Amino acid sequence: MADPTPDVALRLRSLSLAYGEQWALRRIDVELPVGGTLAVIGPNGAGKSTLLKALFGLIPVREGTVTFLGDDISGLKANKLVGKGIGFVPQTENVFPSLTIAENLQMGCFQDPKRYTERFKFVADLFPALNDRRNQRAGSLSGGERQMVAMGRALMMDPSVLLLDEPSAGLSPSLQDEVFVQTRAINKAGVSVIMVEQNAARCLQICDRAYVLDQGRNAYTGTGQALAKDPKVIELYLGTLATAEP
Repeated sequence: MADPTPDVALRLRSLSLAYGEQWALRRIDVELPVGGTLAVIGPNGAGKSTLLKALFGLIPVREGTVTFLGDDISGLKANKLVGKGIGFVPQTENVFPSLTIAENLQMGCFQDPKRYTERFKFVADLFPALNDRRNQRAGSLSGGERQMVAMGRALMMDPSVLLLDEPSAGLSPSLQDEVFVQTRAINKAGVSVIMVEQNAARCLQICDRAYVLDQGRNAYTGTGQALAKDPKVIELYLGTLATAEP
């Protein structure tokens, strides 16, 4: 059944999934507005990355529904979701190291190769370094550069929604900040974004809305600004990072 709400890009209703008899997510409700940015934060093992994998069709949903721009996409596989307009950047193994930057980006639009030139220009405008080094193999790049390639490849099919799994993981503080700046630029270009992040304080600064997961359940929900200042959220999930400056 279609979801009639036109201003919601992604909506999860009572989403639950399990590994065997162990529940990983239990009755999760999430809404990503069209054009919005949404943070998913919480402790290790809370189910954050599992949530993104479920959204991208990599893990089967046990209960509940997922709708994308009003259409029920529950149970669709990743290749179908890419074609519909959902991109995903995994935390690890997110580039083809033996391929050049240009070849990695070509892989991003394998479902519609005729769009390569048009989409490469869009990605190169966001990440000029990728154009300058387009013939360099991805395996020789730094962690931050690889992250640019991974994000660029996910944008090659012109997605309406981009799912980012720990995009700043393993990067230096300066490169982490660059990733957050790039994420805002992607959003301003018209892409709705869901970001799972361990750098919770910085993530809350750039996201319109946020969800805190704990033990596979919604623990707190609110605007990024409100949760960044919530004493309980600070005490349980942010700690001293809550005072970090932009």
